Amino acid sequence: MNPIQEYFYRIDEPERSTLLFLRKKILESDPENITETLSFGLPFFKFKKKMLCYLYYSKKHQKHYISFYHGDRLDYPELISEGRKKFKILLIDENEDLPVDFILSLIMEVKKHIK
Repeated sequence: MNPIQEYFYRIDEPERSTLLFLRKKILESDPENITETLSFGLPFFKFKKKMLCYLYYSKKHQKHYISFYHGDRLDYPELISEGRKKFKILLIDENEDLPVDFILSLIMEVKKHIK
């Protein structure tokens, strides 16, 4: 098992399945240009080798989240900055339907800001 797979398999269900589904959707959204790496022990998604977003867990909110680079340029009430300068997060509730279309639209918007 590679380190990225190990990261996901240390997470309990149902969170693991939710995050693996989200991972798959992100990678499939632009297979030519979006890649996945493990940075700082976290799964990072990159667009043409530039930072795009990553997945992590918020101890404060007790939920996993997806953090978007250039989040400071995204203006949506669902996104939380909590003092971050370049990133905003979207909390993921595994007990609710995953807002896949919204997440993919945010990724498309972030890609526009990457040079």
